[in-house]
Amino acid sequence: MEIVVSFPGGKKVNAEFNGMVVKTDQPLRYGGEGSAPSPFEYFLASIGTCAGIFVLSFCQERKISAEGISIVQRMEYVPNETGKPVLDTIALDIHVPATFPEKYRNALVKVADQCAVKKTIMHPPKFAVKTVVDQE
Repeated sequence: MEIVVSFPGGKKVNAEFNGMVVKTDQPLRYGGEGSAPSPFEYFLASIGTCAGIFVLSFCQERKISAEGISIVQRMEYVPNETGKPVLDTIALDIHVPATFPEKYRNALVKVADQCAVKKTIMHPPKFAVKTVVDQE
């Protein structure tokens, strides 16, 4: 898979892949227009939405309605050695209605743990960054 990143103006940065464009921007306080989520916000959202697709698929496979189910994701920060807050914990709370079958409640936690984004964070890839000079 290849993702092409481009710079359409201002603080906007786009990622194009599979015929789709993911648009990002920076908040007003960082010089952007606030017209789209920041890359870090997309990263955070990818964790909850990844867990969400596993929860949704679990329910669909068992013909359980996903109505009333939600995942609330909270980020917990702690200060580092210089006092700057750093992300310490990402907490996912899977909310289910009272009618959700009790026998499947713990299973939802297990399926949410199957998220590929979470697994990648737990076993991070190597990064190889370089400058490539295009010939005119």
